[in-house]
Amino acid sequence: MNTNNRPQVPSSALHLLHRAGQIADELFTLKTGGSDLTPRQFEVLRAISMSEEPSQTVLVEMTGIDRSTLADIVRRLVDRGLVSRKRTRHDARMYALRLSEKGEAAIHAATPAVEQTDEALLSPLAQREREAFLKGLERVVEEYSSRQAGEPQSQQQPSPPQQ
Repeated sequence: MNTNNRPQVPSSALHLLHRAGQIADELFTLKTGGSDLTPRQFEVLRAISMSEEPSQTVLVEMTGIDRSTLADIVRRLVDRGLVSRKRTRHDARMYALRLSEKGEAAIHAATPAVEQTDEALLSPLAQREREAFLKGLERVVEEYSSRQAGEPQSQQQPSPPQQ
């Protein structure tokens, strides 16, 4: 079927972000050679590596991943020997997390794939457009993350949706 003859269906930001996420996941899988590591698992490993024995609560704040999903990701990473966890001294209900040597090796091995995935995702955009695109995404994420955290909303009101 000739795609040029297909009517264009207007896409919403919601749908386009979902599609972009699917494409990013597919690219990541291709670039990592089908490793068992998912993009979110990589991000959790990276966040653990950037903090000294963070708790899962700290990782929720760092990554924006909800508590129950993060708990499942951490459990899988512990089961695979990529992360170790121990109860904290100051609160026996909390776990402190640490990368194992295997976890450090996984980050090291996957980092080039993450960089290649980012490059492939952004390749249709000129450098100036890439910067604007990333800043726009950061702004959206920061705005809605602060709303969820109960912080005051920014002074600038979002534009009404276009019909």
